[in-house]
Amino acid sequence: MQQGQMAYDRAITVFSPDGRLFQVEYAREAVKRGSTALGIRFDGGVALISEKRVRSRLVEQNSLEKIQLVDDLVGCVTSGLVADARVLIDFARIASQQEKITYGSLVNIENLVKRVADQMQQYTQYGGVRPYGVSMIFAGFDTIGPRLFDCDPSGTINEYKAVSIGSGKEQVTSFLEKEYKENLNEKDAVKLGIKAIRASIDDGAEFKNPEVATIVKGGKFKIYTSKEVEELV
Repeated sequence: MQQGQMAYDRAITVFSPDGRLFQVEYAREAVKRGSTALGIRFDGGVALISEKRVRSRLVEQNSLEKIQLVDDLVGCVTSGLVADARVLIDFARIASQQEKITYGSLVNIENLVKRVADQMQQYTQYGGVRPYGVSMIFAGFDTIGPRLFDCDPSGTINEYKAVSIGSGKEQVTSFLEKEYKENLNEKDAVKLGIKAIRASIDDGAEFKNPEVATIVKGGKFKIYTSKEVEELV
């Protein structure tokens, strides 16, 4: 580490001379160490797919849930620090219920993601705290149709047709840029997502236990069973 950088990387509220917030950059590095996940829109719906890393054969695989439901029509997949993700998902669930109670209608996914992003952004500008070391992909249906957003540790959000986070982000993004088509059906979209994550793993043959969830118009978020995933892998 350069001596000049050391003067700025300890305080989250201080910019370096070249306009960088090192603690936010370090939080992004934590995300790059996380499992690979993606979201992909298809004709009439949206899918979330995640690599599920099992560090030990003693771990109960069913206890490792990468895809979480925010409500019946909104799902989320994360990469980075698991505990940070848990806190933000709980925040999103409360925000979703508050919007339903206040407006009595479908949750506007963009507004929901903005509330989570605002929470993350606050932790980049106050002393005595650190940024959340997690990126999140939100997917679901609202009055506009199928929506897909990501949010990174800086609180930046974007809407996508397909997006990836985690250690394999660059490889998955490159793969999807070549192979993605907007008129994909649900089954082909899920297969494409699984193929993209497998291509990003050094030993793709060992990618045997992805987690998959989809939602289509008029339905609720469905998390695939192990048997349903095996049929696609």
